[in-house]
Amino acid sequence: MSDKLRVGILGATGMVGQRFISLLENHPWFEVVTVAASPRSAGKTYEEAVGDRWKMDTPMPEAVKKLVVKNVNEVEEVSKTVDFVFSAVDMSKEEIKAIEEAYAKTETPVVSNNSAHRWTPDVPMVVPEINPEHYEVIKHQKKRLGTTRGFIAVKPNCSIQSYAPALFALKEFGPKEVVATTYQAISGAGKTFKDWPEMVGNVIPYIGGEEEKSEQEPLRIFGHVDEEQGVIVKAESPKITCQCIRVPVLNGHTAAVFVNFEKKPTKEQIIEAWRNFKGLPQEMNLPSAPKQFIQYCEEDNRPQVTLDVDFENGFGISMGRLREDTLFDYKFVGLSHNTVRGAAGGAVLSAELLKALGYIEAK
Repeated sequence: MSDKLRVGILGATGMVGQRFISLLENHPWFEVVTVAASPRSAGKTYEEAVGDRWKMDTPMPEAVKKLVVKNVNEVEEVSKTVDFVFSAVDMSKEEIKAIEEAYAKTETPVVSNNSAHRWTPDVPMVVPEINPEHYEVIKHQKKRLGTTRGFIAVKPNCSIQSYAPALFALKEFGPKEVVATTYQAISGAGKTFKDWPEMVGNVIPYIGGEEEKSEQEPLRIFGHVDEEQGVIVKAESPKITCQCIRVPVLNGHTAAVFVNFEKKPTKEQIIEAWRNFKGLPQEMNLPSAPKQFIQYCEEDNRPQVTLDVDFENGFGISMGRLREDTLFDYKFVGLSHNTVRGAAGGAVLSAELLKALGYIEAK
């Protein structure tokens, strides 16, 4: 019998569910034992349920092909087979909130890729290198849910990973005003070019709800736990304004960022702060943690999706083109892998940290 934690994936047949499956193949701590999806997939093997919709570059892992898909709505049935679950379900926000709470109430921790609980006051939304102390709010959430080990933890929106860590690494200089435009890959919408031929050679200057998330979610990550109230209080600064644009790229969100500081650093100080920035995942040497979280590319034409999106297996982020600006103190370009660091990978790293800190253990 394996001593790995038993993992379930809710929404296992979708693109993010598939990314979870591929990232967890041969994981040293976690083993996928249960896959759950909509009632129409339930009862089929995973291989049959996905059919010709496997969207990853690597083949479907042999270990999951013959797993029989469970109905994600049969919460008790799924929960009794696992130690914790990753959630990537495709439902309405209210349905997601309800089903994730239902799983948590079976004493099953839920590490979610969904946005439904990102603003629930006692649910931590964490980038493991930035705000792991927000996990302290879990004890208050458990009190509300009436659980001893069940809880929900979420990861933030994929687009902010390309610039929020870079801003946080510069917090000693007080970033105060930020303008960011993100150029977002089609996999962020769960699509490939085969599914979305009209994106070939096209740019769409609108992604529903994305600009609000991109402006507000970094402030929640930069905020603090109010122990008295048992909630996360968001930060007041920096003030962030965003535009989000869909571009004909499969994987990789790029951000063009302008920033003003309270205390303007030198270019050398910024690059040094980025290159030296590390957090708990690096200190604890977690399995998926990038050794180098933020790299700075010196070349004028970097970072590029084709060259840099897989930096540190997609768990690292890349900065470049840092220079002084005529209106702002500085401008730069960032790049992150939206379905690895930005989605399933960010959730896997979060689960590793939650295990290392004692929040997730075998039932």
